Amino acid sequence: MAGRTILIANPSADVYGSDLQLLESVSALAGADYRVLVTMPSDGPLTARLRDRGAEVLLIDYPVLRKAHLSPLRFLGLVGAAIVAVPRLVWLLRQTVPDALYVNTVTLPWWLLAGRLARVPTLCHVHEAEAPSSQLIGRALFAPLRLANQVIVVSRTALDAIGPAARRVSVIYNGVPQPDEPVHPAPMTSPVRAVCVGRLSARKAPHVALEAVALLRSRGYDVQLELIGSVFAGNEAYEQQLRERAARPDLAGAISFAGYCSPIWPKLAAAQLAIQPSYNESLGNAVIEEQYALRPVVATGVYGHLESIVDQQTGLLVPPDDPEALATAVARLIDEPELAARIAEAARRSAQEKFSVERYATELVACVEGVLR
Repeated sequence: MAGRTILIANPSADVYGSDLQLLESVSALAGADYRVLVTMPSDGPLTARLRDRGAEVLLIDYPVLRKAHLSPLRFLGLVGAAIVAVPRLVWLLRQTVPDALYVNTVTLPWWLLAGRLARVPTLCHVHEAEAPSSQLIGRALFAPLRLANQVIVVSRTALDAIGPAARRVSVIYNGVPQPDEPVHPAPMTSPVRAVCVGRLSARKAPHVALEAVALLRSRGYDVQLELIGSVFAGNEAYEQQLRERAARPDLAGAISFAGYCSPIWPKLAAAQLAIQPSYNESLGNAVIEEQYALRPVVATGVYGHLESIVDQQTGLLVPPDDPEALATAVARLIDEPELAARIAEAARRSAQEKFSVERYATELVACVEGVLR
């Protein structure tokens, strides 16, 4: 496929979730001798990383579908911005003449329309699996997938979420890089250091982790929790709520806020276990990184966690929004160190088999080349 060009449309220059997975997509395609162009509506920390992986970055203004747009007035404004953007996107496709267009997430449906209008074979990589608040919204969100020649979903959970919207779908699990240095198990000595990795958002539910730690400490377990992640712009009030809760007497001195950390491995090496209390996940790369690091994981048994964790074998699963169940599961790992070690070893083997970067690259490139045949 030497000499082929692929244009990738991405919604942000952030360094979480689908943005980080895009780095592995770029490496896979550049490694297969594609010229990779990545468009984003703004600059940010992802830009330099994309260039390091071999991509050319083009900044061009276009709207991104957000939850806030689901109100009638904001939706009308979004439609207006999309109408203005589509001709510009078509123009860019005709100027760059890519062999394929790769749209990274369902939040850019106007790119799918632009690909159809410019007659460019189009793929859409669906990272979302959160159930919409209504069937009507769900249909509207995923209906544009019919414009794509090929849809890629990150998990069977995401496949279930999109339903019959797409014509041609492939499930390709994320490729998650492993640590460069050897990892070692951590004995369950006191104080027990736990981590919760991910965005500081209500959906990720670190507030539930805080309540679980409060319960554990009330029962005599000396548990300390580090929250590793930052908030979305505009969501600073949620972080303030977390900090206020952490300052109350039953948690004072037990909670720390590390912010965004990359690479994550030193933080995981300093911990003994991990907590992932999300209300939903399309897959959850943080769990996989924790499994690579030999840290036993307690996670909610929802959405994509069920594809990275087998309960009692490669992690412990608990109901969402249940601090009591979360605390009980963490206490079990502390009280049964042999179980914790057995889970950590089995989880690492499973993650290495299922989520390797090499497997991801092979499957992704094959999928792209299938569209070009």
